[in-house]
Amino acid sequence: MRVIGTAGHVDHGKSTLIAALTGVHPDRLKEEQEREMTIDLGFGWLTLPDGQELGIVDVPGHRDFIENMLSGIGGIDAVLLVVAADEGVMPQTREHLAILDLLQIDTGLIVVTKTDLVEDPEWLDLVEKDIRTTAAGTALQDAPIHRVSAQNKSGLEALTASLAEILGAKPARPDFGRPRLPIDRIFSMAGFGTVLTGTLNDGKLAIGQEVVILPSGIKGRIRGLQTHKKKEETAVPGSRTAVNVSGIAVEDIRRGEVLTLPGNYQPTRRIDIHLRLLKGIGAPVRHASEVKLFVGASETIAAVRLLGADQLNPGEEGWLQLDLRDPIVTVRGDHFILRRPSPAETLGGGIIVDPHPKGRHKRADRAVIRSLESLKQGTPAEILLEASLALGPVSLKEIVHHSHLDEDSAQLAWRELMDNRQIVLLGGEKLVIATAQLQRLQNEIINTILKYHREHPLRLGIGREELKSRHKLSPQLFNALLNRFAQENILADRGEIISSLGHSVEFNSSQKEKVRALLLHFEKSPFSPPSIKECLSAVGEELLNALVQSGQLVTISPEIIFRKTDYEQMVAKVRAEIQSRGAITVSEVRDLLGSSRKYVLALMEHLDASGVTVRSGDHRRLKQ
Repeated sequence: MRVIGTAGHVDHGKSTLIAALTGVHPDRLKEEQEREMTIDLGFGWLTLPDGQELGIVDVPGHRDFIENMLSGIGGIDAVLLVVAADEGVMPQTREHLAILDLLQIDTGLIVVTKTDLVEDPEWLDLVEKDIRTTAAGTALQDAPIHRVSAQNKSGLEALTASLAEILGAKPARPDFGRPRLPIDRIFSMAGFGTVLTGTLNDGKLAIGQEVVILPSGIKGRIRGLQTHKKKEETAVPGSRTAVNVSGIAVEDIRRGEVLTLPGNYQPTRRIDIHLRLLKGIGAPVRHASEVKLFVGASETIAAVRLLGADQLNPGEEGWLQLDLRDPIVTVRGDHFILRRPSPAETLGGGIIVDPHPKGRHKRADRAVIRSLESLKQGTPAEILLEASLALGPVSLKEIVHHSHLDEDSAQLAWRELMDNRQIVLLGGEKLVIATAQLQRLQNEIINTILKYHREHPLRLGIGREELKSRHKLSPQLFNALLNRFAQENILADRGEIISSLGHSVEFNSSQKEKVRALLLHFEKSPFSPPSIKECLSAVGEELLNALVQSGQLVTISPEIIFRKTDYEQMVAKVRAEIQSRGAITVSEVRDLLGSSRKYVLALMEHLDASGVTVRSGDHRRLKQ
């Protein structure tokens, strides 16, 4: 699942291009359709020739709506930078390109639109040359250029093929087990309630999960999930996701908040950042000035605390601590954009280095800057944790090797992560797993078990092997997880059957009557009972399986089944007789039980296989 965004000057054909590619016009607001101009974020979707599912975020190109553009551009995998053939590079082309460069969105295509309006091919060559000059030194300087016309459909096939190629070469979004959905759209649907949309990062979401909206702290539960208007049981990282949430009202949420699982993230009102200013800004950034911060889909005013300097000049880089007017949710490594509130302009951008600094830094303290420079590369604990998240459950030795830390640093980092409960030992200390990933696996396994209970109410639980197969886990990891979850009373491990804690099978009145009638047949002839075929005819497969799983009936062959009490009585008689006589034949067992050879032979072969008896010619003895 991939997400791309558009960028470019107003009226250069971004929305029309998306409509031509997808058949869905992204301008959904009445005012947008009347003005023929994108004001807010629009969305579409597309299946590429290689089968990749693609979500599209269409952003406004008009400078008055640049901040709406920033709410959608941060969560994309690639970009279509759109330039109209009849106008060429324009002011918002340059500003959008600068923003893409600051956000380090380096995968994309440049699309020259409206080629049907230009008859002179030399003019198109000049437009392309100007684009290359403008893009020089940016993340898109080597991006392929495609000439297209949404009106006559020329160039669209080559464009989609090129999209498939560049996205196919891009690694999948990592799954850190900490889902984070920056909310960029909020609405209500009749019969469903509140729906929140965004691009999912860092983990998966599943129906039934409890979620929290941060920073407000409002909790709800996932009622439904959709990707590109298709219902999903699970949403994966990198997908455009619509989440139907119960227990939350539309008016209680604002764009820019984050949907996540409880306990995964903490909001912050202070962050440490590394900033790169654009060269062409109107004035320096000074200490104590105010800026607008854009991270994910959020926007807030921030007070600047410059570290090690009184001002940053156009084109310079530096360290800042921002005190935020509103709390946000962010993590180390997130990219951001800063804008000047008045006169409005994009100042620059960079990465968040510390989303939770311990306090206000002394501005002239060089040790603070040295610490931030080190943190930008990652603390040993962060590096070790990121290695664990990237590798999944493996040995500590593998994690340390992957992190490239020296032994002393790795040991200190290991103790810090263990003390903070960010990492967990599994399987007799053979496996190490990040707590966030452990929680994700726990949620997924429990959800599978609960879904199985709903689908099969007469079964005690899901088979152990089936559960392992559904989650595609190695035997070592699967067994370690089940042992931990059983010890912590998260689920019930019944050997070959796994169930939720406290789950039991309840029969309705009709089922109870069928069971009573069947057990009467067993009671009338305990050692020559009805066959499995007859039992299936009487009560059906689900009820019969429930009686076997609950232990009321014992299957000893594909045809023979006994009541548990009768089975235990037969085994006790056979044991006692062998102990008295030393050995016994099938015929002697038949006479002992007053049964027929069919039942007795099946019973003795079952006892042989169970390790109760051992055969020697025609005789059975107790196994030593």
